[in-house]
Amino acid sequence: MKTLYVIPARGGSKGIPHKNIRPLAGKPLIGYSVDVARQLADDADICVTTDDPAIAAVVEAMGLKVPFLRPAELATDKSGTYEVLLHALDFYEQRGIHYDCLVLLQPTSPLRTADDVRRAMALYSDDIDMVVTVKEAASNPYYNCYETDADGYLTISKGDGSFTRRQDAPKVWEYNGAVYVINTASLRRCPLGQFRRRRMSEMDAARSVDLDTELDWLVAEKMMESLR
Repeated sequence: MKTLYVIPARGGSKGIPHKNIRPLAGKPLIGYSVDVARQLADDADICVTTDDPAIAAVVEAMGLKVPFLRPAELATDKSGTYEVLLHALDFYEQRGIHYDCLVLLQPTSPLRTADDVRRAMALYSDDIDMVVTVKEAASNPYYNCYETDADGYLTISKGDGSFTRRQDAPKVWEYNGAVYVINTASLRRCPLGQFRRRRMSEMDAARSVDLDTELDWLVAEKMMESLR
């Protein structure tokens, strides 16, 4: 199985400006994903897809060649991951390189490890669409998530409201954004959100930090300090 590791890094981040190359615990954020990918693959099978020459320069200073600069139409706030991944696959296909599997490593998960990726890949087979890392959801629709009914009253999102203890309710999961192991044939058929054959690989909440705000950044820094 030939696998491409894709690290998407757009330049125009609003929540945390320049976050992909901002130093986190002494290293540019994107460096954590590059380091993980290099524990799993040769540089030729690692693709940092970016529109930003500054990000490309930081990555190439690590010794990893950035194969292309992403076109502007794939670098807006409305650009989807789906189109970015297809663009990367097409780049290699046009050069006669076919990948059976794609591993998406988003830079915003700096506490993800190579072992997390290995565990997800061990669950993958070519008869499914994707393996994705998850954490147990902080809120549970059987227990403490509510919707409004036609009269505007709160009603439990799922089930009949009979669970009085969270631990008795069915477990529910949320994507943590760390690892996606994707069947490229499935990706060419439809976007990730339409996949039906998905397996989960659980990660603990402590390492599921996903950097979207300055508060997330402070949490990640404190956690990294505690791991030193």
